[in-house]
Amino acid sequence: MSNLSDGDSRGSQINLCNGGAGAMALVPKIPNGSACQKKPMATLTHLPKRPPVDIEFSDLSYSVSEGRKRGYKTLLKCINGTFRSSELTAIMGPSGAGKSTLMNILAGYKTSNVSGSILINGKERNLRRFRKLSCYIMQDDCLLPHLTVREAMTVSANLKLGKDMTVNDKKIVIDEILVMLSLKEAEDTRTINLSGGQRKRLSIALELVNNPPVMFFDEPTSGLDSSSCFQCISLLKSLARGGRTIICTIHQPSARLFEMFDNLYTLAEGQCIYQGSVKDLVPFMSTMGLHCPSYHNPADYVMEVATGEHGEWVHKLVLAVKKPERPHASASASNCVYNNLAKNNIQKEALEIVIDKPTCTVLDLSSSEPAAEKPPIPNSNNLAPVTCTTSLLDSNESFNKKPQHTGFPTSGWKQFWILLKRTFKSIIRDPTLTHLRLISHTVVGLLIGMLYYDIGMDAANVQSNAGCIFFTVMFTMFTAMMPTILTFPMEMSVFVREHLNYWYSLKAFYFAKTIADLPFQIVFSGVYVIIVYFMTSQPMELDRILKFAAVNILTALVAQSLGLLIGAAMKIETGVYLGPVTTIPVVLFSGFFINFDAVPEYLSWLTYVSYIRYGFEGAMLSVYGYDREKLKCSIDFCHYRKPSQFLKYMSMNDANFWVDIGALTVFFIGIRIISYLVLRFKLKMMQ
Repeated sequence: MSNLSDGDSRGSQINLCNGGAGAMALVPKIPNGSACQKKPMATLTHLPKRPPVDIEFSDLSYSVSEGRKRGYKTLLKCINGTFRSSELTAIMGPSGAGKSTLMNILAGYKTSNVSGSILINGKERNLRRFRKLSCYIMQDDCLLPHLTVREAMTVSANLKLGKDMTVNDKKIVIDEILVMLSLKEAEDTRTINLSGGQRKRLSIALELVNNPPVMFFDEPTSGLDSSSCFQCISLLKSLARGGRTIICTIHQPSARLFEMFDNLYTLAEGQCIYQGSVKDLVPFMSTMGLHCPSYHNPADYVMEVATGEHGEWVHKLVLAVKKPERPHASASASNCVYNNLAKNNIQKEALEIVIDKPTCTVLDLSSSEPAAEKPPIPNSNNLAPVTCTTSLLDSNESFNKKPQHTGFPTSGWKQFWILLKRTFKSIIRDPTLTHLRLISHTVVGLLIGMLYYDIGMDAANVQSNAGCIFFTVMFTMFTAMMPTILTFPMEMSVFVREHLNYWYSLKAFYFAKTIADLPFQIVFSGVYVIIVYFMTSQPMELDRILKFAAVNILTALVAQSLGLLIGAAMKIETGVYLGPVTTIPVVLFSGFFINFDAVPEYLSWLTYVSYIRYGFEGAMLSVYGYDREKLKCSIDFCHYRKPSQFLKYMSMNDANFWVDIGALTVFFIGIRIISYLVLRFKLKMMQ
């Protein structure tokens, strides 16, 4: 207990150095209107129990290919280290030092070209098991913008907690996490309207649902102001005090933030130049002849050393860290003893954590009184509340044994249904995907209808009518492709985060995305086609109307699939350029600009890979095919009074409508399958 007391006093000294008032600085602020009222303690009473986890790695190396001629570049060079539970660990280093690479390897996101060993609680890591009970929160807050905080949390709970927990228990878990992370007041706010700090807390809340004992954070303070940064690190500190292993990369924290970390792991040129407690950093560097000025932020100073501003010290520091008896070995040994004692004591007593809504302050109420005078913690078998601190410590669950169920927490069908409802809701609320598209289809349909008004029955205007039909096919194609190219990469980033954190499978996501988009695309294309068809006085026969609408809608679905493929394979900038460019040859060989009979033989095969050809041909057949009666002629002579004669002129007299429908269906299914394989390949390449 004396060690714990020393830890408390050191914490008080740190706060005094930062302008605080010792232990009193940790007392949370009381919001206006609640004076003299005791704030309830934030507890997590219904989270699943998890085991505490220590991560140890040795001789860890990672190389990346630079091409056949240049060979491999080594990013990590035989590094060793240990990250313990109940500790907040920072991985620091200059850009390109290997911070994110190390964390990606430890999280299991990179597995190829990696050598060395990674042990979990002293035993070899079972990667699948580890991935299921750990989480990785990325630098960018990848959230669906049109869901509310509670809706996002509900999706997370339904996917990650499975069917073993009742709906009411899931709701309790969500409420507890929202209260603890100060998001309760914003539960009905869409994520697009949240502040940067709220978005970061929501990203943490979504992963906290299944109580992962290991949490990785990539630059958690990126893009936040100083106050939000302090709240974020305070929250991570409280999560670590709950028995979790919290590991985060951080670039250059302020002195105030730097002192909040328990341990520091510093990288330079892919090698470790310091590992140990934050308080031992300055003494260690002093023994090496590097004296940090008292007015200088130690984090800034060690970064300057790592970048070589104070001379060639990296190699010397690497050797000092690797020596068994390095200058700060005694400090590290005592720190290790302190950590083990602290973990043992945490299992015996609960540290109360109070999260103040505006400041997210951590209040450690443990004192230096003898253990015998403290009230005993209730047995874990009864229904007493389990605080954030003890929520991990009552499980015999193993990270090393092979799991009985290696899949996701919920079945594939359940994942599909949850994601289908979420995707459907997001599309309905998205003004770009719904309101703007519906308005544009209606307005352009009316414009084209007025431009080509009442020409469908006149043989004198068959060429103009063919232009109207071609424009209809083109419009439905472009309005389906481009929004998908623009919006899917954003959805892709959300999918990558959730899939890598074991929320759901790729198949469930992809099928939900495909099915949810279908009704909207059918409605929008149908609205435009019906407006144009009736205003231009095409033949008023039900079968022709249905065929014309069907072939245009199917063309739109093929274009949307192509947009999905481009969006999945490329960045937005590349996709926006490549989408229209790849459409040009497809349109050129569609049969409108040049008849099929006039295409040179060595290029004629291109007409069969143009899906626009089948859409345009099918639309022409639905209007002029099937032995349509002669057209009326508004002038003295009309060469194409017989619709069959006009189809012969367009080289479509031998075409078959159902062949066109079949070809478009094959394109739709084929491109969707290719898009799925591209997504699988991208996920594999990430590792």
